[in-house]
Formats: sequence, structure tokens, C-alpha cells
Amino acid sequence: MANLEATYIDSTAQNHSTLTNSGGGVCMMRTTWRDEQHPSFIDFISSFLSANSIRLNFVPIAPDFIFNCGGVSVAFIFLTNLDSKYLSPMFSRVQKLKGQFANLYVVIILPTKEQNDLFARSYFKYGMELGKPTFVPVQDLEMGFEKIVKIAHSRGVCKRQDAVTKLKVEKHSVQRMDLFLKVVTSIPGLDNHDANALNQAIGSVEAIAKASKEYILENTDLSADKAEIISRFFRDPKFYLGPKINRSEKQLI
Repeated sequence: MANLEATYIDSTAQNHSTLTNSGGGVCMMRTTWRDEQHPSFIDFISSFLSANSIRLNFVPIAPDFIFNCGGVSVAFIFLTNLDSKYLSPMFSRVQKLKGQFANLYVVIILPTKEQNDLFARSYFKYGMELGKPTFVPVQDLEMGFEKIVKIAHSRGVCKRQDAVTKLKVEKHSVQRMDLFLKVVTSIPGLDNHDANALNQAIGSVEAIAKASKEYILENTDLSADKAEIISRFFRDPKFYLGPKINRSEKQLI
């Protein structure tokens, strides 16, 4: 506890920073980790989380923290004091937890060159692999916890952005398919089933236009008559000029 008091700056003298568009979330703190910390540091953590709309729960969990921001869970080990006496159990714990949590980070306070050197020597001595998990060295307690929250927040943001991107891609795919169906079914005698068969077997309107009657028969379940109509439609002006196809729609497919 004395070591923590020496490295911790009273949070009442600091301004609590907030994350842009944090979106809130939940933080679970390991109860035994909480009991090992100075009360003023726990107050800082509580205030910092509250300022970022993150709810704090005290739970008997294996990691020191588990955050859920934006639908993704991220686990953290927060090492507030590197002691040479406890290196072996510390690295054993890291090895154990990395097999239990897909998203695990180890935030470690290394305020002096001596501690940095001790950590560097111990890292490979105890068989750690680079990036498995990621170790994040910091200089003090506040910086360490802020780093934890920023990592959890950024992982949540990335997941939300991935979800939005997927929705946009899906929406665009639906729009393209709607246009494809509209163009292909404007060919005399073709329906949605025929259009889907052509899309799966041949592809775009451009590819269908280049396909021969024989190729269409070999790769789809369309009848010979329909294959003949498709072939003539893209080659014979009498067929091409019959249906009124929006040329701008065709270019989008």
C-alpha cells in the first residue's frame, strides 16, 4: 500500500478527461484488486468512469478488469507495482488468462529505468510472445487507467464501425441486386427465377450479354428458348430496342 501511495497523485487535484463519443459501457473490477489499492485511486477510477458514462461493478473475476463498450468485451490485467519477488506468478497468471480471453491487455506501471530493464529481461525469460497478449507500459496509475479505458473504448468503436460498414455493404448489395433483377426481367419471357439463375451462374449483366446460347444452356437450368432470347436480346436490335431499359440502371450493375 505504501508503494501505491508514493506513486499515486491525489485525483482531487486532477481534471478528469473524457472520451469523445464514449457511448458508455460497463466496467467490472476484480474485488481483490480493488482491496489492494489506495482508496483515493478507487475514487479516481469511479469518477473517471462516471464522467465517461461507464457503469462500475465490483465482481470476483479472474482479470483485474473486464470492459464491455460497444458490444465487445476486453479484459485487462493492471499491474501497479513490478516486484522481482512476484515475477513468476505474475507471468503465469498472464499465460493462463490469455488462453481464456480473446481480447486481453496487460497494463504495467514502469516509472523507472530499472523497472523497465527488469521487465524487458523477464519478458522473454518467462516465455512471453510479442503481442500475445499486448503489454502496455505506463508511468503512473492515472495514466495506466486512462489507457485501459481508451483501449476498451477504441475496441468498441471499431466493432461499431465494422457493423455500420457491413450494413452499408449489405444495403448496397441489395440495391444492386434489385437493379439487376429489374434489368434482366425486362427481357421478354424472363422472370425472377431466371434472373437469379443467371446471376449465380454467370454474374453481371455485362457477362450475360457476352455469354453465348450454348454457355447459358450449359451453366443454367434455363430452356433453349430462353437462352436463345437472351442471346438475341443483346445482339439483335429488334430485341434490344423493344423493352425500355434505363441505361443508367444498366451501368450500375
